[in-house]
Amino acid sequence: MSIPIAVTDRVFVLTGAGISAESGLPTFRASDGLWAGYNVEEVCTPEALRRNPALVWEFYAKRRADCQKAAPNLAHFALAELEARLPGRFFLCTQNVDDLHERAGSHNLVHMHGELAKSRCERECGRPPVEDHVIYANLDQVPRCPCGGRLRPHIVFFGEIPLEMPRIEREIAECTLMLVVGTSGSVYPAANFVHWARQAGARTVYIGPEAPLNAGAFTHIVEGKAGEVLPGLFTVA
Repeated sequence: MSIPIAVTDRVFVLTGAGISAESGLPTFRASDGLWAGYNVEEVCTPEALRRNPALVWEFYAKRRADCQKAAPNLAHFALAELEARLPGRFFLCTQNVDDLHERAGSHNLVHMHGELAKSRCERECGRPPVEDHVIYANLDQVPRCPCGGRLRPHIVFFGEIPLEMPRIEREIAECTLMLVVGTSGSVYPAANFVHWARQAGARTVYIGPEAPLNAGAFTHIVEGKAGEVLPGLFTVA
């Protein structure tokens, strides 16, 4: 199967946990409600951060370490190559907090759920997030912001607003082709993106090992691992 991209097309790509799973990183949460052995409510809510910041940082330090050991896979490289072939007409939005897209060579992208390799002030004092690759052994090692607040992972917790939504909405409105890779269609607002794109008249393509929950919104569904399907899938005019 080959999907054509015309000279007039603008491409919006949404990626989810499935693409990172092919690099060995665990998907967001298992069927038992645990996330890498932790209860999600204990490590990924604002209340959890206030109640037990040491546990939250313990969890994200482990995730940061896992991310640093992982490597981009063929799907990440295929998307970076597609971006290079579509200068000014390609935008990538990822639900993932790892930096595998960047390490594969992607540039025009946003992380709507935050980034593992950054930290920001827990007081939300207005200072921008800072690059932070340190694997902290305990809470005492976590630095403080110049305002005095302790740094927190630059992650969108449950109950917090996803990042860059105005820009994401503009890109969806302008796209003529949406590609969704490795996301189940169960996490909102990302699950709505394909509906917004269809309403604007875009073609919509899904790639994953099985059909997503919002399968009816796609014009094409390609079942398979992204690393096997994405390379060579598109014909660029």
